[in-house]
Amino acid sequence: MSDVKLTATARTEFGKGAARRLRRADQIPAVLYGHGSDPLHVSLPGHDTFLALKHANALFEIELDGKTTLAIAKDVQREPVKNVIEHVDLLIVKKGEKVAVDVQVHVVGESAPGTIHVVEAQTLSLEAEATNLPSEIEVSIEGLEGGSTVHAGDVALPAGTALLTDPESIVVAISVPHASADDLAAEEAASELAAAQSAAAHADEA
Repeated sequence: MSDVKLTATARTEFGKGAARRLRRADQIPAVLYGHGSDPLHVSLPGHDTFLALKHANALFEIELDGKTTLAIAKDVQREPVKNVIEHVDLLIVKKGEKVAVDVQVHVVGESAPGTIHVVEAQTLSLEAEATNLPSEIEVSIEGLEGGSTVHAGDVALPAGTALLTDPESIVVAISVPHASADDLAAEEAASELAAAQSAAAHADEA
C-alpha cells in the first residue's frame, strides 16, 4: 500500500535555530496537513527521507505516536548550494482518494533522421489515486518528422489517471536544425583554406 515507511517525532521547538539543530542531528523539519486537521509539526529521519524523495510522487507511511498516516510530498525546500533538504510539506491522503500531482515527462524513441526534439513541458498535471501515483509519463517521438508536435492530449496516460494540463499545450516539438551564419562562414573558410592548401601542394610538385 505504501512506498516509504518513516517514523516521525513531534516537534515542540520552532524557528531557524531549532531547525538547524534538527538538521545537525540528521533530522528534517516537516509539517503534515490536510483533511481539515490541524497541521502536525514533525521531524523525519534525514537520510531515509532524502533517499525517499529521490522517487517522484512517492507515497509516505508516516508513523507518529503509534498512529500511521498516509501522505505525499507537496513541497520540498532545499538549500540551493549544498542541495540540503531544509523542510518538507506533506499532504495527508486517504485510500481511494484522488489528488492532483505533477508527473515528470520521459521522452522515448528516436525522431526521424536529421531532426532534433525539444521538450517544451517537463511535467504534466494529472489527477490520480493517492495510493497509486505514477512516477513518470512516457512520451514517444519514434519516427516523428520535423515540424511535428506532441500535445498533452496526445499522450497515453497511465491507467486510472486524468489529464489536468491543457490538452492543446505542446509537450515535445520536433524540428530540423538549420546552420547558423557563423557555421556557414566557418564551413566556407575551411573550404577556402583546403583549396588554398591543395593549390600550394600542386605548385610545389610542379
